[in-house]
Amino acid sequence: MSPAIGGTLNRVDGRFKVRGESRYSAEVPVTNLAHAVIVNAKIASGRITAIDTSEAERAEGVLAVLTHLNLGRVATVPRLLPSLAGLAAPGQTFFPMQDDLVHYGGQPVAVVVADTIERADHAGTLIRIEYETTPATTLLDQARDRAYVPERIFGGLLPGHSSRGDVAKALAEAEVCVDATYRFAPNHHNPIEPSASTAVWEDVDRLTVYDSTQGPNAVQFTLAELLGRPPISIRVVSHAVGGSFGSKAMVWHHPALAALAARHVGRPVRLVLSREQMFTSCGHREEQEQQITLGARADGRITALRHHKLSLTSPFDDWAEPSLQSPSVAYTSPHYEGVYHLVRGNTITPTFTRAPGEATGMFALECAMDELAERIGIDPLELRLRNYSATDPESGKPWSSSGLTECYQRAAELFGWRDRDPRPRSRRDGQWLIGSGMASALYPVTQPVNPQRSRARLYNDGTAVIEAGVSEFGTGVFTAMTQVAADGLGIPVERVRFVGGSSDLPNVTAAVGSAGTSAVGSAVHLAATQLRDELIRRAVADDHSPLRDADPANVEVHDGKMVLRDRPDVGETYADLMHRTFVPDVEVLGTWNPPPQDVGYGVHTFGAQLAEVAVDADLGVVRVRRMVGVFAPGRVLNRKTAHSQLMGGMLWGLGQALLEATRMDPRLGRWANASLGDYLVPVNADAPDVVVDTIEVHDEVVNPLGMKGVGEIGVVGAAAAIANAVYHATGRRQYELPITLEKLL
Repeated sequence: MSPAIGGTLNRVDGRFKVRGESRYSAEVPVTNLAHAVIVNAKIASGRITAIDTSEAERAEGVLAVLTHLNLGRVATVPRLLPSLAGLAAPGQTFFPMQDDLVHYGGQPVAVVVADTIERADHAGTLIRIEYETTPATTLLDQARDRAYVPERIFGGLLPGHSSRGDVAKALAEAEVCVDATYRFAPNHHNPIEPSASTAVWEDVDRLTVYDSTQGPNAVQFTLAELLGRPPISIRVVSHAVGGSFGSKAMVWHHPALAALAARHVGRPVRLVLSREQMFTSCGHREEQEQQITLGARADGRITALRHHKLSLTSPFDDWAEPSLQSPSVAYTSPHYEGVYHLVRGNTITPTFTRAPGEATGMFALECAMDELAERIGIDPLELRLRNYSATDPESGKPWSSSGLTECYQRAAELFGWRDRDPRPRSRRDGQWLIGSGMASALYPVTQPVNPQRSRARLYNDGTAVIEAGVSEFGTGVFTAMTQVAADGLGIPVERVRFVGGSSDLPNVTAAVGSAGTSAVGSAVHLAATQLRDELIRRAVADDHSPLRDADPANVEVHDGKMVLRDRPDVGETYADLMHRTFVPDVEVLGTWNPPPQDVGYGVHTFGAQLAEVAVDADLGVVRVRRMVGVFAPGRVLNRKTAHSQLMGGMLWGLGQALLEATRMDPRLGRWANASLGDYLVPVNADAPDVVVDTIEVHDEVVNPLGMKGVGEIGVVGAAAAIANAVYHATGRRQYELPITLEKLL
């Protein structure tokens, strides 16, 4: 039996999804269901002076209209903790409809509950609200002078200021300097499935919530704190999730609002966000500006890096995506300074957006590296090789594994980089200017901080069920876990069923930060191997087993049969043993305790990305013709799903580079393009030829399976490679994303 890990098993949930049989949170059949609609604030700053709900309450089918006057108070607002902590993970330390204050445009100010969603939506338009407005801050440029350096960011996980060496002295002594400022438009996630919650009170003490989330347990613990209930009284179920990209990583207001509304009307309530509400209710990538100063010797060796970030956060939380983390260790820079500057604005707290921090921070660094290569007169790839570090520049510790130089070499071969003429505007194809660019990709290997658990049960017919509370939100984790369990037990994948998506199952952290598969996979691996070892122990202790008195270390399992390693003709199947001993099933709980943060190694995932673009010489239209990405993510569990994740990430980076921007109307304090008709994302016609390859590196540090994750590394270098290619085609550097045609004219 060949190993399942590393194969290309088709998605175990694929048939259900293509046949429309998967149940999403807004599709779960519930008896006597009512529907809730959120009414959002039309101002960005101020207070409600009057609210008239009488006409809405009289509308046909309306069961209740909830506002700050009658909603009731939440028990507490949990502190901001990233969902990797495995505990309560609110999106922000603010819960709406607790008073008359309005802090940002789109803030929930009322909830209408009716017997149909159409009637609830109509009644929401009948509510009359009067406001007293106060000046709002919705753009960075409105409040630069009020910027401050926070003590810590990212839920308290990272410092607001970090340094090593003497960066000022090193920059003053540098033979070559590059100083550049990059601006980034806000981005929104826009998964195909809007966030949705269905709340069912089974009695006064038992609540079930069907929620579209990356972490059922995070929702359970957050609701427990908000509602003042013990976690055991709350069950969160997430059968299938239609994408997230970070919007469903933290827990926003709608699950609790659905639960409060259901309790108020005494029947189940479903609350589904509209597409426009997805722009105001689930966080976003913040508007930001980054300044990078690179100091180097004449041969290109980097001596100093100063990296400052300015971004807009909410009135409540010191949130900034960690844009400085990976750039600080990308190259051998002995002198470094990284500082986050925040401006409090009238916005919801920003949140994880795919490749949070690295997508912007590495863009700034890699564009500056391209400029440095041109200043010095060497190939951009050669510059990166000269500055490659076999150790973590921050700690001096060796990498747990790297593979970056192999990624450079393989990507250059696949792309044909050595044939590139380095001169800008040196290649044309009729009206099109052709350019090529490259960038490094780095993403930290994030680890959960709490134990990860999985349950494995083997039946006496040789089939197994593996359980863990992870959600399937499009990454293929259920499929990969089927493979991990099959190999751990030594049985074919056809005999394994993986069950997830419920807080009643063994607790695993939310699948965020490219850590979901490694977290649940480690627990599944340990559960499966412990179950295998338990059955081997029973066999060698059984007087009637062919394996009686054998050394357990000399027994291995193939196709469900336990055999001696040096005599594969001697052995018996799991089923033989269990039937003979009258055992219907055997079950174990596997627990993986993640390694401490300081493991004696630097832990990152590495990759290299290259892109070729064509730019219309007269119109400034940019078309990406081809992309190549080579990555070293440790062990690859499923080549098909990993390829899909990496390709999807690269295309996401294309969107970041050329299309995606949410525009703020500062007069109203509202997003001006809050729809998929106006917020541009790549479609099939925009997709170029994409080549994805992986370099497998052995890593015994990160987890038992040696996997680092592929969900976000594909995003990281894509936009920078495209921007560097645009410069090569046109001779014009781009310092603002997205790169639109008017910036090239």
